Amino acid sequence: MTDRTPPGRTWAGTHEFRAAELLVPATIAEAQELVAARDRIRSLGTRHSFNDLADTPGSLLALTGIAPDVVIDTDARTVTVGAGTRYAVVASELAARGWALHNLGSLPHISVGGATATATHGSGDHNGNLSTAVRALEFIAPDGSLRAVRSGDADFAGSVVHLGALGPVTRVTLAIEPGYRARQDTYEGLTWDDLFDRLDVVTGAGYSVSVFTTWDTPTVGNIWVKERVGEASAPDMVPTLLSARRRAEKALSPTGEEADNTTEQGGAIGDWHERLPHFRIDATPSNGDEIQTEYLVDRAVAVDAIRAVRSIAGRVAPALLVTELRTVAADELWLSTAYGRDSLCIHFTWRNLPDAVAAAIVEVERVLAPFDPRPHWGKLFAMPIGASFPRLGDFRELVARTDPAGKFRGPYLERVLRV
Repeated sequence: MTDRTPPGRTWAGTHEFRAAELLVPATIAEAQELVAARDRIRSLGTRHSFNDLADTPGSLLALTGIAPDVVIDTDARTVTVGAGTRYAVVASELAARGWALHNLGSLPHISVGGATATATHGSGDHNGNLSTAVRALEFIAPDGSLRAVRSGDADFAGSVVHLGALGPVTRVTLAIEPGYRARQDTYEGLTWDDLFDRLDVVTGAGYSVSVFTTWDTPTVGNIWVKERVGEASAPDMVPTLLSARRRAEKALSPTGEEADNTTEQGGAIGDWHERLPHFRIDATPSNGDEIQTEYLVDRAVAVDAIRAVRSIAGRVAPALLVTELRTVAADELWLSTAYGRDSLCIHFTWRNLPDAVAAAIVEVERVLAPFDPRPHWGKLFAMPIGASFPRLGDFRELVARTDPAGKFRGPYLERVLRV
């Protein structure tokens, strides 16, 4: 049950965990006993954070060894799963039984508990992030007992994006909908003027749209358009998107890797879970030799924020692999990066050059500062957290009430959130 070797590193190797031990229970009951017996403990998911978010001077608790136990409630239109379950497992089970989630992240390899706890998002003008699908959570309290929080409860909006501060989550209930089909088409050659003048047209071209760029090129880069299709056969995708033209060949990994690990493109229709992610469920998304940063800004200032980053293209280019621009709809979850505002996500995948990346992050945060950016909780950033999360004070009070002795706190929470 317990692996007492060093807990190791994050997926990309960007942080070496300093916890004293790694605990891997096989059942929820075992997890409860472990939590009750320790003074400091935090959850560890699939290690896809790039910072020390999950770390603790005490014990790390990995719930990925607990059976998924997928339970679909067709009347309530929900699915309940173990928090350590990867989205790939949940999505495949739902699809096989005619159900679907409203969206998926780029990587289906991440855990449900970790993704929803950090407001990891998926994308689309009208799509909330993955956390907005949550309908209930089951936490382990400091004394080892189980505590449920459900939609409609007073603390629900503050509990969904919890960063592990409210205790390990054992089970997550998500909203589902009838299964659907989707297609994916890619375009290239969009001019910067078209992006600046017609951003709404670009991001509204499909159910979920991603714009990839390296900032310093004459045209923007590749655009990946994912579209839901109805029961009837879908019409052919138009050959152009403004100044961009539809690609005939498949676009491989946005980071430039040669491996064919991306989901099917070229307009081929398939199940939702085989088109919404960027990377195939049955493939390794990348070798992990990278660093990631992401900031969300209000959609109302999106174009100005994009212009600001392009103004420092020469300063970020040496450290950059690729930037992805996406959108996500507003929500009411206290620590969500899309709380209260439709947002543009500006995501940077950097080369594994820590010093160059640190310098580039400072420059990016400097030019984005006027636009009230919110950093992704699980990726690297340097900026302080303050007024950009207006419910932070309420969250601190919730943490103090549910974990008064600080069993679930860690260096990241104390440094970044001051809890």
